[in-house]
Amino acid sequence: MTGWARTARRYGGILLALMALGGLFSVLSPAFLTVENLRNVVLQVSIIAIVAFGMTYVLLLGEIDLSVGALIALSGSVAGLLLAQGVAAPWAVAAALACGLALGALNGALSAQLSIPSFIVTVATMGIFRGLAYISSDGMPVTVDDEAFLRIGNGHLLGLPVPIWILGALLVLNHLVLSRSVFGRKVYLAGGNAEAAAYAGIRVQRLKVAIFMLSGLMASVGGMLLTARLYSAQPTAALGWELDAIAAAVLGGTSLSGGYGSMPGTLIGALIIGVINNGMNLMSVPYFYQLIVKGAVILIAVCIDVQNKKRRS
Repeated sequence: MTGWARTARRYGGILLALMALGGLFSVLSPAFLTVENLRNVVLQVSIIAIVAFGMTYVLLLGEIDLSVGALIALSGSVAGLLLAQGVAAPWAVAAALACGLALGALNGALSAQLSIPSFIVTVATMGIFRGLAYISSDGMPVTVDDEAFLRIGNGHLLGLPVPIWILGALLVLNHLVLSRSVFGRKVYLAGGNAEAAAYAGIRVQRLKVAIFMLSGLMASVGGMLLTARLYSAQPTAALGWELDAIAAAVLGGTSLSGGYGSMPGTLIGALIIGVINNGMNLMSVPYFYQLIVKGAVILIAVCIDVQNKKRRS
């Protein structure tokens, strides 16, 4: 099978779904199929897609991370509070990234070393991280007015918003890590069969910690972008985003049982969710109906994953 044939087989279905949704909303709302609106869709999707890249690593290992939404809020609060105290933007960014890496490592270590399911660990740390975000900011938004930092979320480069460039760079980087590196091959092998991976000499527990660190890192990048976009760090930010990140990855073909998935697929999955959200907003669909649609999308994604798993086995 040629490379083009493999690509068509892997992404053809979800690309057709994306185009069908685009066609539907372009008929229902003339404002949908415009350059400005399509650019806004990608901009709105950029943060959740970046977070979903981290979630893809976790799902590939057969694990789950429900703490990413709270980690977005906490890392954003770290950056916002440091900037409010006069810390230079590069140091605030470094601190936020370090926060994501450290707390991701905590998730991975608790699950790997204590043999606690990652679902339980990250449900617990979701509450802890969200609580720390509230405590650190006294439950109030922290205004950010540092111009250098704000350009991360609101600046433009060559006519495109900076978050889209960051999204593109992280897509390429994470795709290369998964598809071209020894680390990526270890992730696929351990996710497909952890026992075989251990016999092959892969330190699965150490790999799990590294995977959760990557998830934490992607969440902290999302936290900084969201803080810059909102001009403030908010402890209530990103509520429920962990479900959107999971849905994006699974819609893009990542298996909940591990061992199968890709970064381009995750981006397409995130775009599907973004198109649905944007189309419903243009049609003035009430928010509570949107929640029903999102829930249905997640259910459909899980059903697709189950069928794909049966087909592969």
